[in-house]
Amino acid sequence: MTDNIPIDDLNDLMKRRREELDELLKKGINPYPHNFERTDFSADLIKNYDENSPKQNVKIAGRIMSVRKMGKTLFSHIQDSKGRIQIYLKKDEMGDSFENYHLLDIGDIIGVDGYLFKTKTGEVSIHAQKYILLSKSLRPLPIVKEKIDEAGNKTFFDPFSDKELRYRQRYVDLAVNENVKEVFLKRTAIITAMREYLNSQNCIEVETPVLQPLYGGAAARPFVTHHNALDQKLFLRIADELYLKRLIVGGFDAVYEISKDFRNEGMDRTHNPEFTMMELYVAYKDYNWMMQFVEEMIFFIVNKINSNSKINLGVNEIDFNPPWKRLSMFESIKKYTNENLQNSDLDEIKKIAKKLNIDMPLVISRGGLIDQIFSERVQPNLIQPTFIYDYPVEVSPLAKKHRTIPGLTERFEGFVNGQELCNAFSELNDPIDQRERFTEQKKLHLQGDLEAHQIDEDYLRALEYGMPPTAGLGVGIDRLVMLLTGAESIRDVIFFPQMKPEE
Repeated sequence: MTDNIPIDDLNDLMKRRREELDELLKKGINPYPHNFERTDFSADLIKNYDENSPKQNVKIAGRIMSVRKMGKTLFSHIQDSKGRIQIYLKKDEMGDSFENYHLLDIGDIIGVDGYLFKTKTGEVSIHAQKYILLSKSLRPLPIVKEKIDEAGNKTFFDPFSDKELRYRQRYVDLAVNENVKEVFLKRTAIITAMREYLNSQNCIEVETPVLQPLYGGAAARPFVTHHNALDQKLFLRIADELYLKRLIVGGFDAVYEISKDFRNEGMDRTHNPEFTMMELYVAYKDYNWMMQFVEEMIFFIVNKINSNSKINLGVNEIDFNPPWKRLSMFESIKKYTNENLQNSDLDEIKKIAKKLNIDMPLVISRGGLIDQIFSERVQPNLIQPTFIYDYPVEVSPLAKKHRTIPGLTERFEGFVNGQELCNAFSELNDPIDQRERFTEQKKLHLQGDLEAHQIDEDYLRALEYGMPPTAGLGVGIDRLVMLLTGAESIRDVIFFPQMKPEE
């Protein structure tokens, strides 16, 4: 046998494939050659085919997705990275190669040399003159069967649709579900468009540490690791913020990073412990300027991807055309609960929260409870692009205090379709105020708030050298991709989401 898996432990289909592999080897056919010089792709050949042009020789490679033998002829569909195309083989022309095709299976990868033609049914196809096996598939693909009725309606049988299996075996998901690849191609296009816009605004892309001696920049629990050579505990970053702002201290005017962040938290429809974030910091600007920047950037991206400023999500048409709606946090709570919390103390807000059936943790500040009420009673209603601004100071330890309203900070979040899309501040650059905020966060941590911020002495030292007025922004890339692809879960837009171990 070709590996150490006992034949009796394999199912019948896998046994047959290994028997075919052995037969191929006996015939002197290498089932795993080193390369194939392809020159063409399926979609391009079909799109550009001209039946009046001279015979076009082509070389294509891809995965076998169907086989239909008709006596001395054979039709097979090949799928490459751009789509599918039919190949046609004749026994009289190919001899032993034609007979050996019965040793190939759906899922095998082959290279084909031939020329283009159009069948009697009008399908652009490749008349194969020779083919080469490039990779023998030892596991059968869960091929989706399709039936089309007289009205053109499609019915699918045995689809590879189990969500957990699709996330766990993304390689199979991509091979058999064509729409999945489109989601990830669009993801790439979204990130490319974001970079294009940021670069056009003279923002500099930089890189900051993933492994950090202190975690910070967000309210989250970290993943912990250990550096053996330094004998030091390190944390996977939960945000890029504090390092990017160090660069503003150093003299950069506008820096951004598109990076992986890691938060040791629960998993749900909009949360994965490993996720992608874009963070931007611009010197001499504030959160009012950043609101306009955000709506113009997202408008640019949506138009670049969809050639339109509007998208449809379920029954809702979302319009990203600036300006977006703006509400203060207290205005939004008043609008959707009819409760005015602005001058209420913690005990009064607790009574209101109880009346509203808000889920309250054991340890919570006044600002934290206001934020909890907002999250449960306001956020789901924010369908059209909306900025919610002026957050309580207790939940914004890195934001500058409001210039006119005590107890609040100059912070906003952008919401679309009931989901948070971005978070932004007029950044706190007063090192004395920042130390007091960190100290308050430490008290919360000692009371049991495991997501409270740490005291970062080096960051405080950087602020003491002087940081100019700065506007900061964080955009969740995965949630933006969810929004622009209509995905229902963050796992649908991450190639390999975190999963429980297989049993």
